[in-house]
Amino acid sequence: MAAPPATDPRTTLRSGLPDRYLTPEDLVTLFALESVETVYAWRRKRTGPPGIRIGKHLRYDPAAVYRWVQEQADDD
Repeated sequence: MAAPPATDPRTTLRSGLPDRYLTPEDLVTLFALESVETVYAWRRKRTGPPGIRIGKHLRYDPAAVYRWVQEQADDD
């Protein structure tokens, strides 16, 4: 299996927070979700990491995604 590309959000989160906002597609890759529709459903239900609108685009602050992951781990 090939190593993930350098822009892969899994790689950047392991080595530190990425220097860019994450896209819904990045979250699909990061969490190995089946589709981007899962990310949108989380947003509608307010159960996923907090997202922000930048123009017409939905983006996620890597620090907020990291905190959300930690909160999920704390709930277990």
